[in-house]
Order: sequence, then C-alpha cells, then structure tokens
Amino acid sequence: MEDKLIIRGIEFQSRLWVGTGKYKDFDETARAIEASGADMVTVAVRRVNITDRNSPNLLDYLDPKKYKILPNTAGCYTVEDALRYSRLAREAGVSDLIKLEVIADEKTLFPDVIGLLQATEILAKEGFVVFPYTNDDPVMCRRLEDAGAAAVMPLGAPIGSGLGLRNPYNIKIILEHSKVPVIVDAGVGTASDATIAMELGCDAVLINTAIAGAQDPIAMAAAMKHATIAGRLAFRAGRIGKKLYATASSPLDGMLL
Repeated sequence: MEDKLIIRGIEFQSRLWVGTGKYKDFDETARAIEASGADMVTVAVRRVNITDRNSPNLLDYLDPKKYKILPNTAGCYTVEDALRYSRLAREAGVSDLIKLEVIADEKTLFPDVIGLLQATEILAKEGFVVFPYTNDDPVMCRRLEDAGAAAVMPLGAPIGSGLGLRNPYNIKIILEHSKVPVIVDAGVGTASDATIAMELGCDAVLINTAIAGAQDPIAMAAAMKHATIAGRLAFRAGRIGKKLYATASSPLDGMLL
C-alpha cells in the first residue's frame, strides 16, 4: 500500500525518527541510526558541535544524501535562546527544519507552552519548518497548528522516562482534530510503546533515550524500526472491535452435527 509520510513537500521513507544524544561515541550513534532505518535525525544545536567544521562533528558520521537533519533547541529555557539557536542552525547551513523546544523547568523538563507558542509563531513567519515539542494537550496542539507548525509533537511521557504513552486518550483527541501530522516525542521505553503510538494513528515517533540507553542500542534500534512498521500496518489494516464475550473463530453454518 502506498503510504508515504510527506510534510511540507518533504518525503520521508521511515516513520521512525531518532535522536543522537546519550550514545557512548559517534560511531555507536551512526550504527544505531543505520539499524533504525530512520532517515530523519535530530541533533541538539546547543549540545553537539554542528557549526565548527574544524572539530569532531557528528555530521561527519551522517551521510547528507541519506539523512535529513533536524536541529533541535534542547536545553533552551527561554524564547530568546530557542530563537537564537534555531537561527544559528540555519545560518550554519544545517537546515530550515527545527524541532522547537522551550523547557519550563529542570526537574520535569515539561515544555513552557506559552513560550513555545510564541517561538513557533515567530519562526514560522521567518520561513522555518517548525516541529514544536509540547504537552499532550489537544488545545495547545491546535493553537500551535494555527501558529504555523508543520507538525505537532506531543509527549508520550516525560523526556527520558521510558514510561510509554501515559495518556493515549489525549493523543487520540489530538489526532482527531489535527490537520497536520502528529509525531509522538518523548517517553517511549521499548518497542511496544512505539507500536501503540502508531496503532493509534500517529504519523511518526521520535525516539532517543530508549535506544541510546538500552543495553544493546543497535538491537533496540532495529526493534524500534520493526515496531513502528508493525504499528502503522496494524493501524491501516483496522483492528477488530472489542467484545465482552467470546466469538467463535470458525462459523457454525455448515458444520456437521
């Protein structure tokens, strides 16, 4: 079945997007990304050296013909910082795409949704393709869409928690009302979490810690690849309805008594 993910004219072969933090070195990062089958890779502008070409650089390990680079503003606690690092990534020639994060506090790492909305509107007007990371709030997702977001990225659970989708019902409401792609970001802990997100109808999942923090990151990356594919296929196939009582799997009509 033809089932391509296209956002603002950009075509993606995989619905699994991956982060690049927390790996032991660039080589392991590259091998995990390869195993994941992802073609969208997000890189923290503040935490990874992507602008100084004279120093060790993650981008040296990523083939630009094979991967789309999604700079992100992880670690930014103000609108001003998020705008500055977004513009820095574009000026360095990395990308017009931006995964926008404006964090509210250090303990929970929950988004500052007011600042996020402000930054989304500004960057969208500047021509950025904005992917805002937000709470699983259907109202805020709608407002981010109205502000010019190319997609919305509600969290499944707090960043790095591995708790899976804590509120799938909110995600379903977001999906019902959204006119832009919905990409679950944060909280995935294992392959089944990715499958659940895709079975709900999400357009993609973005995963970092669950892969990089696994005992075998390369194997987990492959598991996430297959889980995402399986979840998407199941969503498109259409699951059976849930029933309280059993239903015979073999029809009784025509059976010899």
